[in-house]
Amino acid sequence: MRFAGIGLVMLAAICWGVSGGIADILMSKGWDPIVISLCRGLFGFICFFTWFLFRYRENWIFSTRLYIWSLLAGVGIAGNFTFYFLSIQASSIAVAATLMYTAPVFVLLISFLLLIERSTWFKWGCIFGVLIGIILLTGAYNTESISVSFLGTVSGLASALSYALFIFGFKKASSIGKPQVTLTIAFFTLCVILFLFADNNEVAAVVRSSDIWWFLVLGILGAGISFILYVIGLRRTAPTTASMVAMVEPVTASLFGVLLIGNELTITQFLGMAIILVTITLLSVKQSY
Repeated sequence: MRFAGIGLVMLAAICWGVSGGIADILMSKGWDPIVISLCRGLFGFICFFTWFLFRYRENWIFSTRLYIWSLLAGVGIAGNFTFYFLSIQASSIAVAATLMYTAPVFVLLISFLLLIERSTWFKWGCIFGVLIGIILLTGAYNTESISVSFLGTVSGLASALSYALFIFGFKKASSIGKPQVTLTIAFFTLCVILFLFADNNEVAAVVRSSDIWWFLVLGILGAGISFILYVIGLRRTAPTTASMVAMVEPVTASLFGVLLIGNELTITQFLGMAIILVTITLLSVKQSY
């Protein structure tokens, strides 16, 4: 059963990696990242709401704390989707996906500030390692020729911060109610937030566009199925193991970008990506003991 859980988490991560590639294709066609995020979230909400309705009486619970944490999770996932796609648009899939996976570092920093975890030299060393990796990945060491735009870097890090917020919100909400309830409320919140910022005319144009199938695949694969697989897989494996297996996402996104879209990465960027992933993996392993 443990390996079944790992397999489900890996499938979810692969779905997320592919969804970044699909978003890149849609943005190259001129679609706005906010509209893409809204459509992804909307189709995801439909999937979660359907899942919730299957056992309505068992799933439903009235709790103010559940609603508040689920709303925060929704804000986090809205920011994560949008900033992730903005980072892809301004840089590349590989850079955006890798920067997003600095989220565990932000979780650690927040835990230090809130006195949830104790500060150690090992943890600070991991943070330093990730920062070195980011510098190599973005080309910030060369001020005359930065290989990744400032917007791409900031958006990538903002997606990581948003992902950290989602992790905190989802963890707290799931300890109170069922995941179906949390995900339904979170993605409903996402849809409301992004609808306020999206171009309504462009949103309406999605339905009439020939790209509607790309949006359907993005929403069902990148939000609905992937999150359901992740939640079920998480029940059958340790959270730290799941976080390490989820590192398949930036690898999948990078391969998608290089093989199908034609993105190119330098040796230095590959080195930076490797440092980030190895450091976060070491941190996850250490946290499990």
